[in-house]
Amino acid sequence: MNAQEFELRFAAPADAAGIAAIYAPIVRDTPISFETEPPAPAEMERRLRDGIASFPWLVCARGGEIAGYAYAGEHRKRAAYRWSVEVSIYIAAARRRAGIGRALYAALLRGLAAQGYVNAYAGITLPNPASVALHETLDFRPVGIYREVGYKDGRWHDVGWWQRALGARPAAPPEPLPFASARGGAAWSQALAAGTALLEARKSN
Repeated sequence: MNAQEFELRFAAPADAAGIAAIYAPIVRDTPISFETEPPAPAEMERRLRDGIASFPWLVCARGGEIAGYAYAGEHRKRAAYRWSVEVSIYIAAARRRAGIGRALYAALLRGLAAQGYVNAYAGITLPNPASVALHETLDFRPVGIYREVGYKDGRWHDVGWWQRALGARPAAPPEPLPFASARGGAAWSQALAAGTALLEARKSN
């Protein structure tokens, strides 16, 4: 792929600084994240390394620039929740409305389904119409609101929750595959290709 084209791929530790740069203004300037101090690149690298043993982190990159990233994580710790995941996505301010979010999520959700997860959940600090629209375009459905659950920047904030089914809910579900075991398989290659195809389609329109 030409270095000037966007590439959708697995995140690597070397991407931590670019990921941290996207996330920092969201923490610092908005209530979208309930963190109050932007994590340094070293902390972001630690999170990435810890996460990818079990769950995917994806980036959309152009040359050395990270334009956006998406990842999954544990929904809750108790064992019966282990077929459900929480997903998050962040796009650089200058790269929004270019189809990057949809492409990242398309790959992420398809890959998670192939790993054996059956539910994906996304929490959105309200109001955030752009994020709501993205999730609902991808078949997430609202399931409830935590009212005034977080206090940041001098006020209380609601968090809405959206859910998407990733697949059937079998009577005896097999254990989800850890990402470290699944990432080299054909299913994840196909998931990344599906996300890349959306980027290419957007470019040609």
